[in-house]
Amino acid sequence: MKFSTVLNQLLQFLPQNEFESAIKLFKSDRYVKYFKTKSLFVVHLYAQVRQKDSLRDIVCGLEQHESKWYHIGIEKIKRSTISDANNRVPYQVYENLFYAMLKKCHNITQTTKFKFKNPLYALDSSIIDLCLSVFDWAKFRRAKGGIKLHSLFDLKTQIPTFNVITTAKESDVKVAKQEAFPLIPDSIITFDRAYVDFKLFQSYQNAKVFFVTRAKDNLRFELLGQQKIPKKKGLQFDQIVQIKNPKQRQKYPGKLRLIGYFDHNKNKTYLFLTNNFKLAAITIAEIYKARWQIELFFKWIKQNLKIKTFLGTSKNAVLSQIWVAMIYTLLLAYIKFQTSFSGSILKLSRIIQESLFFRQHLIDVLGLRSPDPPENKDITQLSFC
Repeated sequence: MKFSTVLNQLLQFLPQNEFESAIKLFKSDRYVKYFKTKSLFVVHLYAQVRQKDSLRDIVCGLEQHESKWYHIGIEKIKRSTISDANNRVPYQVYENLFYAMLKKCHNITQTTKFKFKNPLYALDSSIIDLCLSVFDWAKFRRAKGGIKLHSLFDLKTQIPTFNVITTAKESDVKVAKQEAFPLIPDSIITFDRAYVDFKLFQSYQNAKVFFVTRAKDNLRFELLGQQKIPKKKGLQFDQIVQIKNPKQRQKYPGKLRLIGYFDHNKNKTYLFLTNNFKLAAITIAEIYKARWQIELFFKWIKQNLKIKTFLGTSKNAVLSQIWVAMIYTLLLAYIKFQTSFSGSILKLSRIIQESLFFRQHLIDVLGLRSPDPPENKDITQLSFC
């Protein structure tokens, strides 16, 4: 039996109707007869999978597989053609496709096991450095350019559920307050001290969302009460407090919970701040520790996706490339969710990289006997290491 290439099978996983809708919405193929939006996406996806650094490298690589172009929907291409399309096709097309693919991933992760009962998210950002002389629209410092990827990361599914891309100089708190990050009642958001802002805290409180963060060293509190804590486990105290500074208290007048935790491995005391008064103190500490997963995610995409060297210099070209990289991450996660592949995301990406133009069923490429998903798969297996 003849199969299409692995690349073509990856493309079939995409939500095709939503892709077409995005193309129509942003009119990216209007008056275009040759090398349309989907062709550009194929080229971007190929560049991500095969780790291509330049347009020349992409064209040379694709020319080695010219006999298979028809099956992946592209025709004869030139560097100038890709460059023109990079500036023509709005990055919002791929942004919309990302969220459509995200919905498809969520539809198959509803029954997965998870350590915590509440939906748990990590909020953080990561800077991608750019050369200011080449990317003059991305000014960061006097002689440095950069963009910043802000992500709300689902710690159950291990995939980002919301992304915002700004210039690197945008503050994390400002983006968190202005952008429409999805807030689910009874969910928990954990973030580092860069997001400590009392107006932000109040917005979470109003939305019935719990937060877990670290207290800044200069914060002063009024002690309202103490809670009993189990001995050992590193817990030092569990207090009910209120902000002491009148101006800060005006922004967040409610009570807070302050937990002292001593990490024996690092020989350091951490002060955790939360508006959740029900969970055990040690669970609050574990939730903040789980925040590290988003740091691993940022590290992984920077090391294994093409988001540090770009195929174009315009803002549109850069953002398009980042959104396609995010889509590829979802494709890898989707394959993991749908199969019994037990290796890491890194191993999966390496296998796909080597077999991209194989005419073989993806299940066979991965060395799996059955495409059926395992029951109650533990989501922690979706590791990036």
